[in-house]
Amino acid sequence: MLFFVPWALFAQQYSSSNSKAIKLFEKGQMSLYQSNSSDAVHCFEKAVELDSNFIEPNIMLAEWYLDTRQPNLAKKYYYAAVAVNPAFFPQAWLELGNLELNEGNFEKAKENYQYFLQYDKRGDRRTDALFGMKSADFRKYALAHPVSFNPVNLGSNVNSKDDEYLPALTVDGGTLVFTRRFPRKPTTTANTAEEEDFYTSQRSADGWSKAMRMSEPVNSNDNEGAQCVSQDGRVMFFTACGRSDGGGRCDIYMCTNKGDKWSRPRNLGPDVNSPAWESQPSFSIDGKTLYFSSDRKGGYGGKDIWKTVFMNGHWTTPENLGPTINTPGNESSPYIHYDDKTLYFSSDGHVGMGGLDLFLSHCTDTGWETPTNLGYPINTSGDESGLIVAANGFSAIYASEREGGFGGQDLYTFELPVETRASVTFNVKGSVYDKKTLQKLKTTIQVFDVTSEERMKEIAVVSSDAVDGSYMVSLPNSGSYAFQISADGYLFYSENFDFEVETAHNSDAASSFLRDIALTPIEIGESIVLNNVFFAFGTSTLLEESRVDLDKVLDIMQKNTTLKVELAGHTDNIGKPADNQRLSEQRAKAVFDFLVDKGISATRLSYKGYGDTRPVADNGTEEGRAQNRRTTFTIVSK
Repeated sequence: MLFFVPWALFAQQYSSSNSKAIKLFEKGQMSLYQSNSSDAVHCFEKAVELDSNFIEPNIMLAEWYLDTRQPNLAKKYYYAAVAVNPAFFPQAWLELGNLELNEGNFEKAKENYQYFLQYDKRGDRRTDALFGMKSADFRKYALAHPVSFNPVNLGSNVNSKDDEYLPALTVDGGTLVFTRRFPRKPTTTANTAEEEDFYTSQRSADGWSKAMRMSEPVNSNDNEGAQCVSQDGRVMFFTACGRSDGGGRCDIYMCTNKGDKWSRPRNLGPDVNSPAWESQPSFSIDGKTLYFSSDRKGGYGGKDIWKTVFMNGHWTTPENLGPTINTPGNESSPYIHYDDKTLYFSSDGHVGMGGLDLFLSHCTDTGWETPTNLGYPINTSGDESGLIVAANGFSAIYASEREGGFGGQDLYTFELPVETRASVTFNVKGSVYDKKTLQKLKTTIQVFDVTSEERMKEIAVVSSDAVDGSYMVSLPNSGSYAFQISADGYLFYSENFDFEVETAHNSDAASSFLRDIALTPIEIGESIVLNNVFFAFGTSTLLEESRVDLDKVLDIMQKNTTLKVELAGHTDNIGKPADNQRLSEQRAKAVFDFLVDKGISATRLSYKGYGDTRPVADNGTEEGRAQNRRTTFTIVSK
């Protein structure tokens, strides 16, 4: 309101010649400077009563009622001011556009924005008017074309009279982690009246189990919230503010689960956390990319979405997702789906229904696509945020304060409209153990996409649990994948998946493939099948996709320098036995040549072709013949 100071100094510039009205207006301004707002409003109203065409007090009253969230009175006085002189204070037209927009008077809002563009000479807020016009068109269309939306409360086992929000879900849909806010016990010495802690619930055929508070040291006397979990539920990132080991207002922390015990949370450090606000992490299925929201320096507006990658033992300098995702407004609560290409997030800077709306964007080879609004009534004039989507691509969970709930914010699930769904994913899970001792093993599981433009791109890496050997990894819905499990002292296990999953499922989890894997110790006589070694049809030419297994064989030979092995080729029974024998030997030699080329001594290697003489499956089926066409790696001596 200091914009109006000159009016008190140069009375001849006022829009009124009524001296009593002018005196009241100036008294009102002085009251404002003295922080006596009630007296100021009284003076402005009296000035308008004496001269209804006195523009300045009309505008002061409009601004006051706008600031105090009394939109009808704000409109009354703005309209009174522009009726006298539409060009006197162009800002009034912009505010009238916003007020009409928020009340759903879309054509009137656009008309007011047009007047602002006509009368505004400074041009510093034209972008706001153009944005408002787009918003009016969008809201009018969205209200006339509502999307399917039927949210279902997750029930009393999850929700309570307190607030539940910011859900996270494991890829199999079996474990739900969320934040609950509740009154702090009076005996607690913490300096906040409410406490935020993490709770978990397990899903079964009977529904969600009673939510349980996570144990120490994850939860503490401080507030914890805004969490995400890795696809297998073993790594959790979350936000904590004002901790002694913090580097800014709010920082991101990480902890890991080993044998059902959580490690002490560790601050991600200055590589990720800045003196600003970092929060709302989301962890990609690749096991190394973390998305989060921050108002750190270098962004495009208020809060932006950033990402960091764990490489060579540390987190890289965070990278802003760029102006397609981020705006001069606020972008927050990012959620990267298990398909690793669909990002859901909240924004008040993209055209929407008002407040924070939910959007999605797909990542392509050329970058992020223009975000899509999830539509009305998923989005409303209020704030929507904290959405997650199950592995099936269409079951969403979010927090909302709706009628019929248990109190405050509750967690709800609903099906996304078809056009806003992510890709279906499938997951592979099981346990890894020693073939001879049956002891459970901690291993590294890697998955490579053999069909991507970036050949043999590693799309996921996880570990099996050191206690129970269990693992779980999620993969996008279609294509060819090389799957590999390795551990020191063992021959690796490889497999390939080459199929397409249906685009819709009835369950909340992805299609699951159970694989209990026995790893073979590196001992004389032991053998493995190189399931990811491929040849061009009818030839011994190695395909590029073979590099996954070939590089792993190379690694074993380099780490075990006294190891000697036989490489063997096998075929199905299609064709002449002599031709099959020749081809199998040529293929074994191709692997031999690759390893020699990479520096492995030929004296440590031998190769042999067995043709179709050692089948491991029925040659009467295509599936059986595929299993018989193989390359094996057998330890001869060590």
